[in-house]
Amino acid sequence: MTPIDPRVHRVLDGDEKPDALDVSLRRQVQRLDEAVALLAAAPCATSVAERVMTVIARPTPTRARRLVHWLLTPRAVVLRLRPVWSLAVAAGILALVLFPLPEPGIALREGEGIAQFVARFPGARSVAVVGSFNDWRPESIPLDDSDHDGVWGATVVLPAGAHEYMFVVDGERWIADPLAERFVEDDFGRENSVVIVRPRRESHL
Repeated sequence: MTPIDPRVHRVLDGDEKPDALDVSLRRQVQRLDEAVALLAAAPCATSVAERVMTVIARPTPTRARRLVHWLLTPRAVVLRLRPVWSLAVAAGILALVLFPLPEPGIALREGEGIAQFVARFPGARSVAVVGSFNDWRPESIPLDDSDHDGVWGATVVLPAGAHEYMFVVDGERWIADPLAERFVEDDFGRENSVVIVRPRRESHL
């Protein structure tokens, strides 16, 4: 460490004016003044003990504040199912897939079931389903496209068993259901779609 000239000390103490010093010593005084100014402007550093005491001195959060903090803090949720419950959940999902519940308000008698007809005909003005269950009359069961996305559908109560059907588009075009799993030839050389309706035992749902 370079010692400070005694004359510089006297200037810093106010016992002597800077004009009495030579150029090099005046520069040293100037640098010392700048360092003092920087130290005075810097924030006061606190010790570790002071910071710990500051935390300890903070007021204890209320129960409501702790509850809000707990609710707003993201947490990962992990669900664990025992093997028995896993089998029960899987069986319930399978039952819903294989035997969907009928729509609310549909009355079912013994030996009846639900048939859902869905077809995609973009730009069609009307779509109806005809089949062995309505004497092939196009006006009896119209399909609906309420959101105008080209997908037409209807839910119909039918006797349990196999039924032949087709779609009638715009009252003119008779089209077999391309999504049907079974087809059968009719007396006119065309293929009719086949739907299998399973019986339901509920009297009213």
